[in-house]
Amino acid sequence: MSGWVDVHAHWVPGVDDGVPSFDDALAVCRGLEQIGYGHLVVTPHIRTAMFPNEPDGLREAFEVLVPRLREAGVALRLSLAAEHFFDDVLLERVASGRLLPYPGGRAFLVELPDEPLLPMLERWFFQLRVRGLRPVLAHPERCRALWRHPEALERFVESGVAPQLDLMILEGRYGRRPRAFAERFLEAGLYAVAGSDVHRPADVEAVGRAIERLHALLGAPAAADLLREGPARLLEEAG
Repeated sequence: MSGWVDVHAHWVPGVDDGVPSFDDALAVCRGLEQIGYGHLVVTPHIRTAMFPNEPDGLREAFEVLVPRLREAGVALRLSLAAEHFFDDVLLERVASGRLLPYPGGRAFLVELPDEPLLPMLERWFFQLRVRGLRPVLAHPERCRALWRHPEALERFVESGVAPQLDLMILEGRYGRRPRAFAERFLEAGLYAVAGSDVHRPADVEAVGRAIERLHALLGAPAAADLLREGPARLLEEAG
């Protein structure tokens, strides 16, 4: 099985806490290609004060990087989006159209704080639906508020939100509790997509093992939907 589509990764050098160098970016892309990926969407952080990136600057960095990767022999499809941190600035970005969404223009990746106000999120998700936007929730299994109220994720899904599994959590990244909630959400069928969330070349091996674990938990057809069909549908959603 191959042709996976990665919707969450950090391999643009020097823009966030991901890879620091071109050589590392190249190693990540080559490694993901070798374990079966055919399309990589890189998602640098946009987070006030910590990673104060802007869409135009990230596009410029990506456009400089891609030709170098091509010259080094990376042939798989490469795309750019961003991982937007949920804060007041993000709400302003939505209102002003200053997002960096997935290629289709409708779906965009959102990282929640550990302790978001869940009722406020539900109201915001409704407002996004009215605007024709679809939030993709990065690694909800790491959100402490959802540990206490896991039923809220089902309500989010009903409102059009697309939860994204962090694959390496199945390998124990971030500890046992996130892994337990990831498996719980998988069993409930709440995830729309899975992403690698790679930050360095050493992560690629863990992603490969996590994909094997995902197949063991769900079976090949359901795993393929999270790794390939689901992401492909998401990227095609036009705004």
